[in-house]
Amino acid sequence: MEPGVAERPDPGAPSVADDPRPLFGAYGIVKRFGAFTANDHVDLEIRGGEIHALLGENGAGKSTLMKILYGLLEPTEGVVTHRGEVVRLANPEAARRLGIGMVFQHFSLCENLTVAENIALVMERGLSRAGLARRIAALAETYGLHLDPDRPVWSLSAGERQRIEIVRCLLQDPKLVILDEPTSVLTPGEADRLFAVLERLRDEGRALLYISHRLDEVRRLCARATILRAGKVVGACDPRRESAASLAAMMVGAEIREVASRPETAGGAERLRVDALSLPAPGLHATALRDIAFGVRGGEILGIAGIAGNGQAELFAALSGEVSAGRPEAVRIDGRPAGHLGINARRRLGAAFVPEERNGHAAAPGLSLSENVVLSRHATAPLTRLGFLRRGAAQALAARVSETFDVRKAGPDPAAGTLSGGNLQKFVVGREILAGPGLLVVDQPTWGVDAAAAARIRQALVDLAAGGSAVVVISQDLDELFEIAHSVAVLHAGRLSAPVARARTSRGAVGLLMGGAGDDAAPPGADRETADKAAREPTHAP
Repeated sequence: MEPGVAERPDPGAPSVADDPRPLFGAYGIVKRFGAFTANDHVDLEIRGGEIHALLGENGAGKSTLMKILYGLLEPTEGVVTHRGEVVRLANPEAARRLGIGMVFQHFSLCENLTVAENIALVMERGLSRAGLARRIAALAETYGLHLDPDRPVWSLSAGERQRIEIVRCLLQDPKLVILDEPTSVLTPGEADRLFAVLERLRDEGRALLYISHRLDEVRRLCARATILRAGKVVGACDPRRESAASLAAMMVGAEIREVASRPETAGGAERLRVDALSLPAPGLHATALRDIAFGVRGGEILGIAGIAGNGQAELFAALSGEVSAGRPEAVRIDGRPAGHLGINARRRLGAAFVPEERNGHAAAPGLSLSENVVLSRHATAPLTRLGFLRRGAAQALAARVSETFDVRKAGPDPAAGTLSGGNLQKFVVGREILAGPGLLVVDQPTWGVDAAAAARIRQALVDLAAGGSAVVVISQDLDELFEIAHSVAVLHAGRLSAPVARARTSRGAVGLLMGGAGDDAAPPGADRETADKAAREPTHAP
């Protein structure tokens, strides 16, 4: 057996899950950042052989507690224990020595290195390339986590990158695995395969701490949940005995208001027209766009569904102006040819854009929130004679976004990178919506946000369209699209199906198109089980 790869447990051996002591505990944890208290006397016990959910709205203190358990932060007060003994986790290396591993929401991979080179960065020195390859192969055999060690990371899908993070963690044979929003960038099929791995780890007696805003996943996987609100533990429950709605209510302290969808504005003028848009794949494992054509009128929300890796990023880049569409007439904004224009020029035509990746793409993490407002508004906002957005105006805009979208932050104008992922998402979406664009294109608008924040963002998109704007929502979340979109199209292998009114289609029919079936693949009476399976399964091996 290769070192670092756990053997299957002996059925006759004592189980760690039978140990009455918690595998790891956190007691009286307080963490202050100046006058701000992120964790306020938090208690948490994690036992072997269980998947334990840590739930809370954005800014509830989950990320801070995780960083304390992984040695990235030291608590202001309180202790961490391992099998009842107090331990000091001064850094991640100390945490790993105790058997704590972590799979981060935002990948910490070097794009230009291969899979094997990225894994080698966290392994012990002196391990040969052949030895590492054997360990990776053993994990693949045990858990089904197949990887090509020689592939460069930049060429991999999000699901394959997630797999690297998990393999790096498991090669250190952890007793506790902390997972932060592990399915946020996975297709439904990839998520199902991840769940099988997590259940296998649980059955081996390991402990898993699972952080997710996808409450149906929590109800499927977890036997216990601890709920944080405003840095404090406010409850615990068995998620299997709760509904997604009741879990969400416990997290936010109130019932989640449903999105009040509004009818499409009748007779709105066409604000976006895409015609015969074809672009070559920008990289070896990217997707070419093939003859994309659609229009969106003022007052309309067009939802674009699809499994990750089918051209969503390439389409967003072509619509936003990050990549030239070639012919000016390939993209028209309010009737004006814009296919050859860059982002700033398209913003001056009244368009706004929210990319999928908030950290580094939608926002510069090292800059303040007001400076991030300047980055997106400098081409259109009132300028001083020196050509810069007034500092006071930028700060006022950032404060307005934060208040309107309930962005939780430490200080009036902190760096974007200090916000939790969900709060940064709220800020980025709010920054673009409050600009009052005539056209908004948004990719994965509620990625990594809690139920209340998702409802707030979706309502803001609905309200923007009701005011006469055209909205394009690219999303892998079919529930989201069927909640807010007036019509839905499916992007598959770089081709876009004809948009269909939401009332005239179904999740099953859309699922068939996501799986690669033709536009007529789901006639009335089509088998629902087949359609639902297509909606869950990826179109290619991740």
